[in-house]
Amino acid sequence: MNPIMSRTAALALLTISLAACKGNDKAGPGGMGGPGGAMPPPEVGVVTLQPASIPLEESVSGRLAPYRSADVRARVPGIMQRRLYKEGSDVSQGQALFQIDPATLTANSAAARAALAKAMADAANAHATAGRARQLAPGRFISKSDLDNALAAERSANAAVLEARAAFGASQINLGYATVRAPIPGRAGIAQVTEGALVGQDTATLLTTVDQIDPLYVVFSLPSGELAELRKLSDGATSREVQVVLPDGSVFPQAAHLDFSGDVVDPSTGGVQLRAVLPNPQHVLLPGTFVTLKATLANTREAYRIPQTAVQRDGQGAYVLVVGTDGKAMRKDINPERQQGSDWIVTKGVAPGDRVIVSGLQRIQQPGQAVKAVPADAEAATPGQPQAAPAKQG
Repeated sequence: MNPIMSRTAALALLTISLAACKGNDKAGPGGMGGPGGAMPPPEVGVVTLQPASIPLEESVSGRLAPYRSADVRARVPGIMQRRLYKEGSDVSQGQALFQIDPATLTANSAAARAALAKAMADAANAHATAGRARQLAPGRFISKSDLDNALAAERSANAAVLEARAAFGASQINLGYATVRAPIPGRAGIAQVTEGALVGQDTATLLTTVDQIDPLYVVFSLPSGELAELRKLSDGATSREVQVVLPDGSVFPQAAHLDFSGDVVDPSTGGVQLRAVLPNPQHVLLPGTFVTLKATLANTREAYRIPQTAVQRDGQGAYVLVVGTDGKAMRKDINPERQQGSDWIVTKGVAPGDRVIVSGLQRIQQPGQAVKAVPADAEAATPGQPQAAPAKQG
């Protein structure tokens, strides 16, 4: 071999050997990027838990119903003369709605008045006769039997006066019923009869219906088991606000308040009826409309919001991984009570200040592994959660 080529090859081998040694020195004794070849702990995102009173919110469908509803009926027989209101308009209590022909009722009232006058005249005569009998009785100018008859006639005449007066009063009441008035304030519906119809004969004829729509009732139901849980969580408040969402998705500006909770389970649905009162001052809403209710029915005290991304499950149940004071991942078993939005509401299994791992869970091989805790980023942390505090490394 050529001596010059041999020296060139030897220099090339020496250069490669020196480069390899230099690379090994940078890698360290283990050649794995650190002392002894150890990998750095995986980085995980955490949120720091703090207990709070968390409202229990429900979103259910409900139906609007009138606060009061009254059937307007003909209470006396007669011929319908005219309608006195505009159909679909708001009426006040006592406002005249219909006029029934009062001719017959007026005649009956006049006859009752005449009967009363006759009874009063008979009573005056009987009183005079009894007075004379009382004067003659001490001198025994009349018999005891005649005195008793005179006194009995006086009492009967007085009773007849009372009867005639009551009959006259009833005739006046019936005459007043010829003008049919609204029993409650509200919106009067369509008339069920027209002019010329015979009403009130044998039965009280339905003329129209008046519905009070300010306020309105909102009727809805909840499963009996869920309602029982709500009552356990309730803090004793007697009235709770309910937000009403209209069919077009808008929120009604007035808030409703719960005022009734049933105690009977509907066997067909397994639910219990509840009711809220909704102010409707502008009469915008109408009975029968279906709405969505967002209600805060109770408050869970000393509870924690844990993002769904942090909750894991296995054969033993649900659990979360937290970063302990030693900087290692630690398992904590929990019992999620309910889901609210993108969070689980938890009352047991975790403690104030726990740093729950919400992102980077796939980097943890098993509990007890050392991790590097950093505040969860905006995507890993659920909006509205407590701000994650920087973790203290153990």
